[in-house]
Amino acid sequence: MTPCKVSHCCHDDCCDDDCCKRRRLYRVIFAWILAFIILILLIILIIWLVLRPTKPKFYLQDASVSAFNVSSPDNLLSSTIQVTISTRNPNDRVGIYYDRVDVFASYKYQQITPATSVPPFYQGHNDIDLWSPYLCGVSVPVAPYLVECLSQDQSSGFLLIHVKIDGRIRWKVGSWISGHYHLFVTCPTFLSFQTGKGVDDPPVIKLQQISTCSVDV
Repeated sequence: MTPCKVSHCCHDDCCDDDCCKRRRLYRVIFAWILAFIILILLIILIIWLVLRPTKPKFYLQDASVSAFNVSSPDNLLSSTIQVTISTRNPNDRVGIYYDRVDVFASYKYQQITPATSVPPFYQGHNDIDLWSPYLCGVSVPVAPYLVECLSQDQSSGFLLIHVKIDGRIRWKVGSWISGHYHLFVTCPTFLSFQTGKGVDDPPVIKLQQISTCSVDV
């Protein structure tokens, strides 16, 4: 009988010892690489579950309205509102990078002021930050039905607008920093119209109460 001489690896039986050894070595290397990847993913999952970040908390502390006028028949709204918003990071081990923060006001789902940008900042563990941006809209076109609604609200003495925040944040755990997440905050703002001190003085518009904002990340 002529001995088996094969120059390549057989699929079913190993006729070449060196070939079989190489195949076993490749399998071991592949198994170790796969196990290493699974281990890394498992560690990341455990860290995320343990340190899973909680959404930041937002509160509307104050709102000062120095101008709120509607011109007709052009249906243009001019307003100047200074809002004071506090934000708190409730996490013990997770910091937050606020890379972009835009604040604006809306009335019945229509934006009535351009967005005012808050400078980027980092919020540490359990830190509280306070913003007081001005929201100014000059001759902003509004729908005709909104003009009627505004007139009715002013006559009743109460007005509900929403201060909204649109931004981008990142989480920081130790030296690890996540990718960007979209931040959207809505703060209901209850305003009351009070008669001015003088006969010719415009009505004073004040915030009725501090409000808790809804947060989506």
